[in-house]
Amino acid sequence: MPIIENAALKRMRAGDVALGMQVRLGRSSEVAALAAATGHDWIMLDLQHSGVDVATVVEISLASYGFGVTPVMRVAGLDNPDTVRLLDAGVMGVILPDVRNADQARAFVRQCRFPPYGTRSVTTGYVVLGYQPLHISEAARILNNETMVVAMIESLEGVEQMEKIAAVEGVDVIHLGCNDLLMQMGLPGQFGSPELAAVVKRLLAACQKHGKFAGFGGDRDVRRQREFIEAGGRFITTDSDLGFLRLEATRKTQALRGTAPAGAEAR
Repeated sequence: MPIIENAALKRMRAGDVALGMQVRLGRSSEVAALAAATGHDWIMLDLQHSGVDVATVVEISLASYGFGVTPVMRVAGLDNPDTVRLLDAGVMGVILPDVRNADQARAFVRQCRFPPYGTRSVTTGYVVLGYQPLHISEAARILNNETMVVAMIESLEGVEQMEKIAAVEGVDVIHLGCNDLLMQMGLPGQFGSPELAAVVKRLLAACQKHGKFAGFGGDRDVRRQREFIEAGGRFITTDSDLGFLRLEATRKTQALRGTAPAGAEAR
């Protein structure tokens, strides 16, 4: 078995956008095949807002390799006890929600990376390396390169500290969580507000300055997602499996009952 490349990181390092699907409902490895079939580069296995368990994360992660999809997990917080063991078991990216300052970002990097960037504990036999018996220094180098570390900013405090968070070495992506941020701003659901647009502009500038990839999630509007990509954003959560299922199922039933909104087209 060859060494597995991080498809999402590879795409972003080449200057392209990496599109991800949040997994809320999927409990089968087939969700990885579905993500690939629908043009996604990575999947977010959500340990924060779903009932997915550790064993399921591992099984879906292993299956995703065969479809060229990068398995990424969102942990519940900085003190999640399963972060390192899931990285050892095959997850290739970790998202930390609600990063509020550079100290939290640095602590997260230390968890996820081997020296000289972090203090991740060493074991033997890594599935991402095809279980090859590499010298530990070479194994650590490759794993550091192929592991994606994502810091989510979704609070006013995080926005205030955005530039300092973006400057933390070892973080790959600064990902804006629009839903929670808008709640804190007193603008729930107002994705098109000028206030959020100003934060997005600031995020893109901070990422460009510090060599990070800018991420965008929560807002499912394709036009605004496209604008973010055109402005330099490279890490996009398109929608969740729940969102896609709800949208298409609603469209179908409305078409069959004759209650579809004007202009909706049945396939």
